[in-house]
Amino acid sequence: MSDDPLNWLFARQRFGVHPGLGRVQALLASVGHPQHAFQTVLVGGTNGKGSTAAVLASILSADGRRTGLFTSPHLTRFAERFQVDGQEVPQEGVDAALARLRPHAEGVGATFFEIVTALGALLFAEAGVKLAVMEVGLGGRLDSTNVLDPVLSVVTSVALDHTDVLGNTLEAIASEKAGILREGRPAVTGVAANLLPLLRATGADLWALGEEMRVQTRSLGWRGAEVALELPDASLNFQTRLLGAHGAQNAALAAAAAWRLGAGEGAVQAGAAATHWPGRLELLPWRGGRVLLDGAHNPDGARALAATLRGLEVAPLPVIFGAAGDKDVGGVVEALRPYVSHAILTRAALSPRAALAADLAPLFAGLPVTLTGSPGEALDLLAALNAPLALACGSLYLIGELRPLLLGTPGEERERWQ
Repeated sequence: MSDDPLNWLFARQRFGVHPGLGRVQALLASVGHPQHAFQTVLVGGTNGKGSTAAVLASILSADGRRTGLFTSPHLTRFAERFQVDGQEVPQEGVDAALARLRPHAEGVGATFFEIVTALGALLFAEAGVKLAVMEVGLGGRLDSTNVLDPVLSVVTSVALDHTDVLGNTLEAIASEKAGILREGRPAVTGVAANLLPLLRATGADLWALGEEMRVQTRSLGWRGAEVALELPDASLNFQTRLLGAHGAQNAALAAAAAWRLGAGEGAVQAGAAATHWPGRLELLPWRGGRVLLDGAHNPDGARALAATLRGLEVAPLPVIFGAAGDKDVGGVVEALRPYVSHAILTRAALSPRAALAADLAPLFAGLPVTLTGSPGEALDLLAALNAPLALACGSLYLIGELRPLLLGTPGEERERWQ
């Protein structure tokens, strides 16, 4: 038995995902229902939920509320998943809370993400958080975060992903994600118009982009965008550092959610402008050039990334690419192909789900391709190309290994499954 709480927790990733709320309900009850100490906002969706949650938490903190932010997965440090007013909970606090949680988790047979959800609730309660913005893990209806009782819910988007668990149609996936909405309570969404009836059927007080909400954006290039948001009872104008039209839309959803929770326009402006979301269209300097990191890992995310590159007038560029073997990698590559001048293929060393570089190579047929054995080797090859701008994408786990190499900071050394 490992005495290191994180080693014990990470070992539980191998037991997989088992949707359902019974175990996490029992776990939270066994530690005194810490989730009752604060209000909750749930943020779900196929893509964009992390950045939306980050902007929303930043706005609420700017509004003077002690705000928790729970996100997943992390990039390079487990403690990234738990933030209070923009600051990570210290690792020693995470370890101590996890050690207390461990016997209760083992008693109910909780899975990795159920334990992490309960850990977030425990940490936020102990930190005196008043409102916690919780990113949903998988789907919505049966995700462990849905055991919390949200005062407001957000569904950013619906696209095909995790079809083995959520269903192989957009309608089926939308129905699962609609499970985080609550009858009579406020909600905001950016899903396509044809899927809105499934969300409205929940009886939630729903505002949808394109109907109750209208958004106009003006690109500021690499600096982000100006956003003009028309709501049923207000007009909000603010700037965001999130890149691309989808980044501006996510910021708009966050602003609308914050407004419905009573935040003022000044807080919206301050919180949105302050938000930096690592690993998602994040531009980092490296060896005299720049590398754009993005966690796009499904075709919908890749199309949003491609649209951003088009809007920024980016010419084809070297791309470090690696992906999980269980994703629609062909759809991702198809969206990105026009922007690839040279594909440097690799795999995340700590992700057993990562596809081998050789297995990815046929998808880039007709383009210059180089196979590498690790993220570090991929960066060495990129340096030899001496490109002023490069892209790295395909898997958040890959981004999580590349980012500390680019920044010269320590990385994680545990295997990553979730």
